[in-house]
Amino acid sequence: MPAEWEPQDAVWLSWPHKRASWPGQFRPIPYVFAQIVALISYRENVRINCAAALQPRAKKLCDRAGADMSRVFFYNHPTNDAWCRDHGPIFVKNDRTGEVAVTDWMHNAWGGKYPPYDLDNTIPPLVARKLKMRRFVKNVVLEGGSIDVNGKGLLLTSEQCLLNKNRNPQLTREQIEQNLRDYLGVSTILWVGDGIVGDDTDGHIDDITRFYKPNGFITVVEPNKRDANHAILAENTERLRSMRTPSGKKFDIVELPMPKPFAFQGQRVPASYANFLIINDAVLVPTFRQPKRDGAACEIIAGCFPDREIVPVDCYELIWGLGTLHCISQQQPA
Repeated sequence: MPAEWEPQDAVWLSWPHKRASWPGQFRPIPYVFAQIVALISYRENVRINCAAALQPRAKKLCDRAGADMSRVFFYNHPTNDAWCRDHGPIFVKNDRTGEVAVTDWMHNAWGGKYPPYDLDNTIPPLVARKLKMRRFVKNVVLEGGSIDVNGKGLLLTSEQCLLNKNRNPQLTREQIEQNLRDYLGVSTILWVGDGIVGDDTDGHIDDITRFYKPNGFITVVEPNKRDANHAILAENTERLRSMRTPSGKKFDIVELPMPKPFAFQGQRVPASYANFLIINDAVLVPTFRQPKRDGAACEIIAGCFPDREIVPVDCYELIWGLGTLHCISQQQPA
C-alpha cells in the first residue's frame, strides 16, 4: 500500500444522501462535498460512487462549486453511507510492475453500529470491475481510516479499533497483524492505544496520528489537562516516542494541538486536524471556525509538507457526521 503522499491518479468519494448521518443538519452537506470535489479536481481526478437517481443534482452542485468537470467521474454505485475511506477499496501497488490492485475487506459499519451496510460492501468489487483491476478479497473487517502507512513497510493503527471485539473477535493480535502484512504488503505493525473522545469508530488512527514522511509522525495533543483527551493523547505520544524505525532510530514527531472542543445537539464531536487529506501537490486541512487554532494547525501541517499547498476547508458542518476530509475519501495511486 503506497503512502498517501505518493502520486495519485484519483480520489474516490461516495456521495452523501443518508440524512441520519447528519441528524437535523443534512442540508449543507452536499454543498460541502461539492466544494471538496472542486478542490480535488484542480489537481487530479475525482471518482464518485453515486446512485443514478442522485447524479443530476450532484453534478449540478459540483459544477456550481467550480469543479473541473472533465476530471469528475460519477459511477452508478449505490451506497448506504458516505464514508468512502472505510467502505471503499484499499488500493495496493506492485513496485516492480506498477500494477495497481484493489484489496476488498469486510465492512460492518464500525462494529454493527449503523445498519444496513450491504450496499457499502459492494463498492470494492464494483470499483475493481469498473477499473478492470485485480481484486484480493479478505473476509476480515478492516476500515481504511483505522490504518496509516509510510509506503516503506510500516503500518500504524490503534488497539482500541483493531483489537475491538466488535470487529474480528475470532482473531488474535498476531493474526490481525499477519493479515495486514499479507494483503497490504507491510512488514511492521505499530500500535497506539485509544482514540479521541466522541469518535464512534472506536479510535481510528486518522483522527490521532499520521505519517508525514517515512520516518516521521504528526500527532494530535491536548494541552488542557482537564480535557478527557489529554491523558489519552499523552499516552499515545509516549508510545510514539518509544517506537524505532527499521534502522533503529527514533521517529521525528510533530505535535498538532486539537481544536477547542465543541458539540452539536449536546454531543461532543471528534474534531481533529489530523483528518487532513494529502493529494497531488496539496494538503486539504479540516478547519472548524476557530481562526486562531485553525491557522496554527495549517501552519504546523505546512511545516510537514513544505512543497505542497495547504488548503483549509471549512468542516464545521461536516464534522456533525463524526468525520471530515480523510473519512470521506480514499486515494487511488497512480
